[in-house]
Amino acid sequence: MTWLPAWGTALASAFDLAAPVALVLLPLPLLARRLIPAEAAGGSGALRVPASLVAQSQAGAEVAARGRRRTWAIWTLWAALVVALSGPRLVLPATALPASGREIMLAMDLSGSMERRDFALDGETVNRLVAVKRVGADFIRRRAGDRIGLVIFADQAYVAASLTFDTASVARALEEATIGLVGRSTGIGDGLGLALRRLDPKDADTGPGRPAASSKAVILLSDGANNAGQTTPKDVAALAAELGIRVHTIALGPRDMADADGEQDVVDTETLREMARLSGGTAFRVKTTADLIAVADAIDALEGGRAKAPPLPLRRDLWPWPATLAFACAALLLASRRR
Repeated sequence: MTWLPAWGTALASAFDLAAPVALVLLPLPLLARRLIPAEAAGGSGALRVPASLVAQSQAGAEVAARGRRRTWAIWTLWAALVVALSGPRLVLPATALPASGREIMLAMDLSGSMERRDFALDGETVNRLVAVKRVGADFIRRRAGDRIGLVIFADQAYVAASLTFDTASVARALEEATIGLVGRSTGIGDGLGLALRRLDPKDADTGPGRPAASSKAVILLSDGANNAGQTTPKDVAALAAELGIRVHTIALGPRDMADADGEQDVVDTETLREMARLSGGTAFRVKTTADLIAVADAIDALEGGRAKAPPLPLRRDLWPWPATLAFACAALLLASRRR
């Protein structure tokens, strides 16, 4: 179809019929007219008027024109009805989304120490939670094609967003998180344990001889030391290793227990590093907003491997248009018959 413009060629290539076999019905009235015998002469009670007399009168001309219009309306009705039955439609390729098969749970510390104002954002000093919300929400939205969930923990652990492909809703859940919702202490072990429970381990890569990489991971962020909950962080990290689930840990805050000099509520970097090692994940140290952004990019690369999924055809039905035309012709015929 080189004679068509570009848009016409694209439209023709997208056109399709759901039931093309229905088009064999188009010549059915002609076959019926040819095969069904005509009514025998004299079998009708109508008065037969010679065609020469009818043609001489103006009324006869109107009757003849009306008959031609009825014929056209009948044929248009039949053709439109058959075309509607054939199911005309446009088949357009949908935009391919990235797909990875990964499931990622974010476990975020929501203890009272997240209120400390020692991070910079847009030239202003903000508390740690504001910086984490900005960078974390952006990270979540970039993970289209993954199933993402969110666990927040302090005195208790709570599922703020279940695993879902709707990354926008998980990002909103993170942006709406507030300190004090689940307490003000730091229950790292319980937070990680709840995240593991939300990841189904049955198809994770476990066992000797299998690759360490798995399709399931937990990203745990904390700015303190474990001082609440019923479980020990290292024990839960060992359980994650048995389940084949990686745990990437992020130690947040300018100071940690190694150089605290008696300062309270500083991050336990050593424990978080050991948790990552036990589970086969990666440990990160974040002291500034720039570090946090770099870590988000690094984890995005570690949990990469996304590829374009096969595009699904998007079908737009066109049969209502010929069906509407058939209905209009039927209404026209009915109105002319009444006249």
